[in-house]
Amino acid sequence: MLANRSMPRAAVIPELAYPEVGAAVDWLCAAFGFTPRLTIGDHRAQLNIGDGALVVTKARGTLAKGDRVHGVMVRVDDVDAHHAHAKAHGAWIVGPPSDHAYGERQYVAVDLAGHVWTFSQSIADVDPADWGGVAGEL
Repeated sequence: MLANRSMPRAAVIPELAYPEVGAAVDWLCAAFGFTPRLTIGDHRAQLNIGDGALVVTKARGTLAKGDRVHGVMVRVDDVDAHHAHAKAHGAWIVGPPSDHAYGERQYVAVDLAGHVWTFSQSIADVDPADWGGVAGEL
């Protein structure tokens, strides 16, 4: 798998939404021992813990019961082949494979229980500063 400085090395990366990203990052680091990896504006951050990673995102609007506050990101070697396989097996594709400025090719699917999955392939090693990220402990 290609390494990309804009992406955590972990193969599976949970994504959790919070009303305030900065406050969530501070709390998660203090309470659970995470370390900041990358900050993107005030809407997204990547944290490290051991060999694992966590993405913290800004919740859209006021959180109410039933709002999407989590997702899972999975790094794969060939996102197009993975997409074709998932689609052939009935996955609900809500975002087709597309390239992003941060060096990833990704697609988004929803599983049979409504969980949102982002599958991601590193296609370039991109310095986070090139697209607005502020690097911490890469």
